[in-house]
Amino acid sequence: MAADTLQQAANAVEHAAATAAHHDVSTGVTLLFIGVLVAMIATLALEEKLHAKKSLIVGVFAVISLLLGAALHIIPFGKTLLPGGHEIEMPVYIPAIDWGVIAIIVGSSVFVDVTSRSGLFTWIAIKLTKMSLGDPLKLLWFYGLMTVIFSAVLNNVTAMIIVGSLTGVSLKKLNLESKLLGFLIIEGLLTNIGGLLTLISSVPNIIVGAAAGISFVDFFLKASPFVVVATIVTILMGAKLFKIQKLTNEEDIARAAKEVAAFDENDGIESRNFFWFGAVTLVIFICVIATTSILPFVKELGMGYVALAFAVIMLIRFKSEVDQFYKQVDWDLIGFFMALFVVINVMEHAMVLGLIGQGITKIIGAEENLVGTGALLVSSAAFSSVTDNIPLAAMLAKILGASGTPGDSPLWWAVVFGANLGGNITPIGSASTLVAVTIIHKYKLPMSFGGFVKMALPYAAVQLVLATAYVLIFLR
Repeated sequence: MAADTLQQAANAVEHAAATAAHHDVSTGVTLLFIGVLVAMIATLALEEKLHAKKSLIVGVFAVISLLLGAALHIIPFGKTLLPGGHEIEMPVYIPAIDWGVIAIIVGSSVFVDVTSRSGLFTWIAIKLTKMSLGDPLKLLWFYGLMTVIFSAVLNNVTAMIIVGSLTGVSLKKLNLESKLLGFLIIEGLLTNIGGLLTLISSVPNIIVGAAAGISFVDFFLKASPFVVVATIVTILMGAKLFKIQKLTNEEDIARAAKEVAAFDENDGIESRNFFWFGAVTLVIFICVIATTSILPFVKELGMGYVALAFAVIMLIRFKSEVDQFYKQVDWDLIGFFMALFVVINVMEHAMVLGLIGQGITKIIGAEENLVGTGALLVSSAAFSSVTDNIPLAAMLAKILGASGTPGDSPLWWAVVFGANLGGNITPIGSASTLVAVTIIHKYKLPMSFGGFVKMALPYAAVQLVLATAYVLIFLR
């Protein structure tokens, strides 16, 4: 995100914190809103059992929070000070929403969805499958690396759907169904590692990166060494624990090579011109996102503008049916975000974030230290494993920003690594691991909540140890 935009965001956070500080909020009122916040988090954790979408859940709590805030006179009404010092009168919940984050999510989602229609991602996946010659160990490495890269460039869920679906088809053709569970578990875990690679790979990255003022390039340079090591370690562990080995019998090698040779990477390509247009545009999109902070004019507009602009460019190809792509946008996620920003804004005025900040200070200490930073990373991971990591990242980003935490502090990275890797502990820790379990059930493979935790915990433990050591040693 552009430096000016980030400075404006920081000013907005400081202004909100100062506004909240001017309110005479009683302890009883703060405790009341803590109860509301805890109830929201608990309800989100039970999302599947309640059969309710997260946007509705958080929307209900946004309505409750706003009403209570107005009744208890803790929300400032009247003119609102916008980033840059401009005053405008609007409903109090409008400036509470981070529209830059919303723009990035909507724009990137539409761009990726339209680009996928070119057949580019399927083409890459099948090409790698053919390069493996059907060898199980090579397939694991190729699919694992593809999962990480797709998770970084697309998003975790899309990556898991593409790679997971191809894995099921490939292993069935190769008579390797016995290895399918291992492949899908490893791929599910790797989606959250790939989600650490770039600033726009996951929502927590976007939120924390914007609050800390971390550029796209800086984020990539600092996160990529860990992603490389964690990917290699996870695949090696997976090959050993699930007994995925290289083919040695000449007859098996020849049969596997013949089977994958029958795959046609061009099946999903409807237009060769659009295929190449999609490929070139994707490369340009990544380059522009990476250099947004230094490009003339674009740096003032920010990454949200870049994402929306490239979405519009890709939609020109389907100008008569753009409404079909609008329907594919995850509006549940967008509604969830908007409501969440409102809830957090009210919690800020109710001094809940201040109280949580005091608790975090006790965890990390009055001054930054190794134990405190490590404790923040592990506690973030533990929290993210049982509920959505987005509320956690949003709250901690607000708290660290309001407390004046420097942008180069390892505390920001503790939140990033903890929020992403916590999703590897349980199947509800992230949307992509939930998709992995869904695909596992689709193929009628046995997998319970406890079974997933039992299989995933060794990987998650190693990843968290590596992440903690990396943050404490190399990002200080």
